[in-house]
Amino acid sequence: MKIYVARDAGYCFGVRDAVNLAYDTAKTYGEVYMLGTIVHNERVIEDLSKVGAKVVENLDEVPDGKPLLFRAHGTSPEIWEKVKNKNVKLIDGTCPLVIEIHQEIKKLEKEGRRTIIIGDHGHDEVVAIAAQVSKPIIISNTEEAKVLRKMKKAGVVSQSTQMIENVQEIMDVLMEKVFDLRFINTICFPTRRNHEQIKDLAINSDVMIVIGSYTSANSKRLTQLSLERNKCSYQVTSADEIDPLWFDDCTSIGISAGASTPDETIDEVICKIKKCVGAKEKEIIYE
Repeated sequence: MKIYVARDAGYCFGVRDAVNLAYDTAKTYGEVYMLGTIVHNERVIEDLSKVGAKVVENLDEVPDGKPLLFRAHGTSPEIWEKVKNKNVKLIDGTCPLVIEIHQEIKKLEKEGRRTIIIGDHGHDEVVAIAAQVSKPIIISNTEEAKVLRKMKKAGVVSQSTQMIENVQEIMDVLMEKVFDLRFINTICFPTRRNHEQIKDLAINSDVMIVIGSYTSANSKRLTQLSLERNKCSYQVTSADEIDPLWFDDCTSIGISAGASTPDETIDEVICKIKKCVGAKEKEIIYE
């Protein structure tokens, strides 16, 4: 039995930095407040709550003088302005690659272009990107792109965790809709790297396991990419969801995980799979 683990499975650097920042702030000040969950993973949120990280819905719930942590997905300019008038210690945990997307879409607007975001409606990152400009268009699939009216000048960015295939298909439609079209590829490198790894793993493994919360967009996309190449692909949030029957008559198992999945969860899933299949050797890390 061979167990292949994607080398870059789990936390991307942006999420890891934000989570560590939350732990360090809670340790220093005894507590830290966050406007919404810092990442899309229930275990991480629960573990952070135990050390004093508190999720609130609005700024009024943050006591005077207390630390407020802006999460990795980005925050709207409106909230940034409100924080200036509030007595809190602001800690910015925004992913640097998300900040770059904010800068790029504002440049596109300054060029006089209608701004378009390829991303998931209602997703925290997409909401924050949209808040950077006036009246952006958000498109999640080709069907939405096809109903757009033709326009003279537009600029496009994407949510950092989008699949390149989806972005390419939408851009093919937009090229027929827009006379002067400028596209900035803002799919982040960790996403592109993880997508390439899981594509290869799914083809070369009998069974694929993707570890990640169902609230995590990037975890769901990893599962989608895997299922397109291997029908024996399963998404789990923890080791408890592993079914030993999945591994009957298989000789190789591939494992990957979403960018908000903590190392502990990945290790527990690997351990559970080893017990299910009786594997004693160390897992093979996918190069």
